[in-house]
This record gives sequence, C-alpha cells and structure tokens, in this order.
Amino acid sequence: MFDTILGALLPAIVTVLFGYLAARTHEFGRKDAPVLNRMVITFALPLAIFTDTVGTSRQGLIGDIPMLIVLVVAIVGTYGSVFWVCRSLFHFSVGTSALGALAASAPNGPFVGAAVLGSLFGSASDLPVAISGIVIYVTVAPLTVVLLSLDGGKRSVQPEGRVAVSVGAPAAPAAPTAATAAAPDRTEVKDKIVAALREPVVWFPVLGVVIVLSGLRVPALIDKSLDLLGSSATGVALFTAGVVLAGYRVMISRAVAFFVLVKNVVQPLLVWVSLVLLSYSKPHLSQAVVMTALPSLVLVVMLSVQYGVAETEAASTLLVSMLASLLTISAFILLTGSA
Repeated sequence: MFDTILGALLPAIVTVLFGYLAARTHEFGRKDAPVLNRMVITFALPLAIFTDTVGTSRQGLIGDIPMLIVLVVAIVGTYGSVFWVCRSLFHFSVGTSALGALAASAPNGPFVGAAVLGSLFGSASDLPVAISGIVIYVTVAPLTVVLLSLDGGKRSVQPEGRVAVSVGAPAAPAAPTAATAAAPDRTEVKDKIVAALREPVVWFPVLGVVIVLSGLRVPALIDKSLDLLGSSATGVALFTAGVVLAGYRVMISRAVAFFVLVKNVVQPLLVWVSLVLLSYSKPHLSQAVVMTALPSLVLVVMLSVQYGVAETEAASTLLVSMLASLLTISAFILLTGSA
C-alpha cells in the first residue's frame, strides 16, 4: 500500500526538487517562473483539463449522482468554509483567502488521482477522478480566478527583487489615499470579471462539460493532438513550484499549517463521517474519502505566480501537503478498508 502511494507521489516531489535545484544552480531564476507559469496556465493546463473532461461519457457523468453530490459538497463546502475563516479570523485579503481556500479544498485528483485510486479500485477509479476534476475546474477554480482578478493581484517588491507577502499575520492597515479610498465602480468590476472568464483555464473546462452533456464525441485524432501539449502541464507546473521555492524559503506558518491540516485531514475525515452517517458503503465511501485525502492542487501555485499573491505560502503548502499525504493517505486507506 505505502509503495503504491510513494510511487504516485514521489515523481511529483522529485519534480519540485528538480525545479528547486535548477534555480539554486542559476539555470533558472524567479524571473523565469512567470514565463513557465504562463505557458502552463494559458495552454498546457486548459488542454489537459479539456481532454480529461471530454474523455468522460455522458452516462458516466450523470449516472453516478451520489459520487457527484459528495464531491461537490466536499470541495465547494470546504472552499466556502476556509474562505470565511481566512477573511473573518485571519483577516487576509480576498485574493489570498481565495488561494488558501483552493489549496485547502481542491485535491490533486486530476494529476495523481489515477495512480493512487487506480491501484486500489482498478478501472472503477476513472470516474471519480474525472468527476473530481470537473467539479474543481467548473466551480472553485474559476471562482478563485475571478476573486484574484477583483482583488487586483498586486505584489509588493522589496529591495533585491524580494517579494513580501505576509500570510502568517495580518499587516497593519495602510492609511487610505485618494487612489485607494475610492471603491471600484461597477464598470471596472464587470471588466475584471469578464477578463477573468476569458482565461482559457476558466472556459475550457466548461466547454468540455457542454460537449460531454451534449453527447458529442471529440475525434480521437484531435484528442491525441491536444493531449501532447496538455500532458506537459503537471511536470512544468511542479517544476515551476520548485523554482518559486528556491527564491524564498520553505515555511510552515500558521496559514500553511491550517491549509494542510484542512486539506489532508479535516476534509477527508468529514467526508468519511458524513458518508458513514448516510449509510454509504464501498466503493463510493472509499473512493470519495481517498480522493479528498489527496494533496493540494498544483494549480494553486500557478495562480499565485500569475497574480503575484502569496507565492511562498502557495509553494510551501503544495510541498508540505504532498509530503504529509504519504502518511495521511495511508491512514485513510486503512480507515476505509480500501487496501
């Protein structure tokens, strides 16, 4: 069992470390991260999401309503709860709160779910992996993009190119100025929302769902052509996370610890308790719990780099979540009797 989990997660951890070493040896610098990031988030990742989505049949998508409902409630419910905690208790900005909520609620199912669940449930794992990706990329991912756009995604540059983003403790509020005191008007807000919705990572998944629900099938030749670039998304995204980490330092602040605790322990535990109380049994219970126990979604780092928001915390959360999941996934597999 542990060998299976290690085999699924170790390649991701090693790829992050390669990015870290490449930056430390000056083969790449933090200035290269936005370029790599833009390639992934504009081209590779939308194509990967699209091909994964259209590979799901309409009957498979609408035929397993219980699994769909469970994952929607688990992911969207956790997102809303963590966002509220970040805003009300931590007093984080809207953008940082959105990134934190995404890190704590969205499992990395689209990238490592097939390896972990496939070894446990065989071909039956294809559907929950596909459903989790659709739920994430049609709900909380586009919402995060919109909130980051509305928040402005502004970074504060210190001497020597250091980026100061404090998530561990709220900064003292700056005195309002003429530029900051005025709230954005409706036209500005509308323009930001429209710009966010135009991002390929937002509308490509929706297009894929529409195609699936319409019963249309993408020709195999086109699907294969799109998959070549799409398959690079995970590796480049994790490599970029390593480059980002090298420019700062791995930190376990109270925010990082909170996000990892919710993602790796609280979310799957609540899913397990809820399904047991609702008299769910295998395989739905086991699949849903193990799926939500997967580490944080790599898209969190991509968005943090693109919008210049909490890069250190995002990359640290991803790395710590992956390392911790070696133990937490094992624990939930034993808890649900999946092994």
